[in-house]
Amino acid sequence: MSTPTGPASGLPVRMPRPRQSGRHRRPEPVVAPEGAAALVLALPGTPSPASRSLAEEVISIARSELPGLNAQIGYLDGDDAEYPTLASVLTHAAAERTARYEQATAAGREVAEPSGPSAVVVPLLAGPDSAMIRRIRQAVMDSGTQAELTDVLGPHPLLAEALHVRLSEAGLARADRARLFTVATAADGIVLATVGGEEAVQAAGITGMLLAARLAVPVMAAALDVEGSVASIAAQLQDSGSTQLALAPYLVGPEIDAALLDAAAKEAGCATAEPLGAYPAIGKLVLSLYATTLGITPATPQGAQAH
Repeated sequence: MSTPTGPASGLPVRMPRPRQSGRHRRPEPVVAPEGAAALVLALPGTPSPASRSLAEEVISIARSELPGLNAQIGYLDGDDAEYPTLASVLTHAAAERTARYEQATAAGREVAEPSGPSAVVVPLLAGPDSAMIRRIRQAVMDSGTQAELTDVLGPHPLLAEALHVRLSEAGLARADRARLFTVATAADGIVLATVGGEEAVQAAGITGMLLAARLAVPVMAAALDVEGSVASIAAQLQDSGSTQLALAPYLVGPEIDAALLDAAAKEAGCATAEPLGAYPAIGKLVLSLYATTLGITPATPQGAQAH
């Protein structure tokens, strides 16, 4: 604890930097407006400590971009004990915002009455999954709150970047095309594995084209939840001349059982990269969807114009 003459512990105090003047001064950091809607991350899949840790890391990235952000996690298959359901989180967020407003007015503060959505729900999904989106929409309706549901994260150039990084981490691609060295295990054909059926495959194909441009190798999308899809796409790549295939999960992670991913890779004879996970771009895209919905900040990640 600090005192008027310095810190009680004897530790040095970090003084704020003087604000720069002139045209080269840094812009003031954007912070979440008071009373803004909560960002609620809709987390698919079976709840677990691992999926919660991943979601918390995504939220941490979003908060680092927008200080003061009220962000929470709602589980599609939650139990309202350790893992709160999406509907209950939305109900709580709405009640919490009303309570904060009432406390402020009771304290004599002049604050604007809450308006607009009480929460913005962002599905933690890289691509479209109609069945999952229907469940999320139903949870929003069940909550009885005024919440807005955003689109999924992709397709987006930042997801192509994230896929490239995951492949390079697994030794399946060069980290940078400009560098004059090769990776002995680099794949010459990529199966982009998604979930959500044909709709998801078509959407993944857009990000796949961006990934193909980065790697200079063919990339084709397949659906993990369609039997034989991954093996069929792997065969097409081999027929076109690819001999060393890799499977790139176009998934954040929690939305599918890891065993299904492993089984598909073995069936197709592919080496596998890790899912996207809490790659920084995921948190930035989550925040961008939230901010765009509310119109509170131009927090549009680089490359968003190609969305």
